[in-house]
Amino acid sequence: MSALGRIRQLAAIVREPVLGETRGNLKRSWARLPEQFKVPQQMLGRGGNGCGATIGVMPRCDFACTGCYLGEEANRIPPAPLEEVKAQMRALRPTLGNAGNLQLTDGEVTLRPEAELLELLRYARELRLIPMLMTHGDTFRRRPGLLERLIVQGGLVELSIHIDTTQRGRVGRRYRMASTEEELTPLRDEFAELLRRARRETGRQIRAATTMTVTAANLDGVPAVVRWLLRNADAFRLISFQPIAQVGRTAGGLGGGVSVESLWARIAEGLEGPGADPKAIERGQLWVGHPGCNRYVPGVVVTSKAEAPRFHPLRTSGDAVDERIVDGFLQRFGGISFRMDPPLERWARWLGLAAAEPRFVFGSLGPFALHWLRRIGHGRVGRALRDLVAGRVKTQGLVLVSHHFMSRVELESPLGRERSALCVFHVPVEGRLVPMCEVNATEVRDRYYERLGAHGAGSGGTGLGWR
Repeated sequence: MSALGRIRQLAAIVREPVLGETRGNLKRSWARLPEQFKVPQQMLGRGGNGCGATIGVMPRCDFACTGCYLGEEANRIPPAPLEEVKAQMRALRPTLGNAGNLQLTDGEVTLRPEAELLELLRYARELRLIPMLMTHGDTFRRRPGLLERLIVQGGLVELSIHIDTTQRGRVGRRYRMASTEEELTPLRDEFAELLRRARRETGRQIRAATTMTVTAANLDGVPAVVRWLLRNADAFRLISFQPIAQVGRTAGGLGGGVSVESLWARIAEGLEGPGADPKAIERGQLWVGHPGCNRYVPGVVVTSKAEAPRFHPLRTSGDAVDERIVDGFLQRFGGISFRMDPPLERWARWLGLAAAEPRFVFGSLGPFALHWLRRIGHGRVGRALRDLVAGRVKTQGLVLVSHHFMSRVELESPLGRERSALCVFHVPVEGRLVPMCEVNATEVRDRYYERLGAHGAGSGGTGLGWR
């Protein structure tokens, strides 16, 4: 791009820091919300439009987990042709919008040939989607350098590594049959170092998440995992806790038994210690769509040598400063994304915000900074500022998430139908965008796999419902 073209590109960002396409999508998302869910904690239509996922990328896995959403035929099904997966991405693009969240998933996708995986990552970026590669992570342990190649050659910027005691098949005897989450702490340490090394060697950022399937058997391990995350927020910036639903080839009786409330009580214990009041963290919760489907708390981890890491929610209900500034920002700039921006574009977007709403932006900087300095310094603003400047205190973003998928029985209940109608996590299959719970709990995935098997591996066309 010429220098003049570059200037024009940056000027366009300044003029329109939040794209008209994004605002239109948010407006449509907000309009489909029932009135009882149009509250300040609601991010659908205010902050984003949900998430999408692929299907058939690699319907196979070299693990044998006790909790698995795939069907019995999974390991006998060929992967979908590249053009079919690309068609799925195109089908999701209008709903997800610019910089939309795309999960590259279905089976263990790192088992797909590397060249094809690189092609899919690059294609998603061409569509202005942000692909998050979902994996158990062991392929990176077996094939050193693969993660770095995906980052450099494929443009991978987001990754989710699934780690918990329901998994079976890890490299390393002590991990294969781990019965407590604490036994997997060295494995989590290994993955954290793998991510740090990849960032150092490539000179690029990779935003990493981790996923934990939660059952009645490992629920008590949640506090230890949360405490580990607080110590390693530089490596993993998000965790998704997923109470298991009785679907797919999940072991009989494993699904259910973990409520929203019991899970967040254990998360609170990990953040604040035994006896912690879960209502404190609940005041920081947000959701996208139906609150029975997901909850999340974006926040900041404060680390120093003087005390254990502390987590502070970004927005706490009842906090006047948080509500005025965070809610005011969403009202004016909801949907804004910096995740695809190189440094110059990021600065141009911030400049665009300041130019669009100078009174709000400049009137909020001071109060919000003081608010956070009081939090960091236990009320001592000057001390907090000195510690931050001197590097004695560091801050890192961390997002705590819970996703609550449904079994078939739950899906067919009145509440399940209400949740499904408001789903924000879709899969393009059979010519429509299908709620993920419907894919998991009904015959949708099995029918797709049957057609995929009949279609045959390696065929060039789509022929599976998308063009």
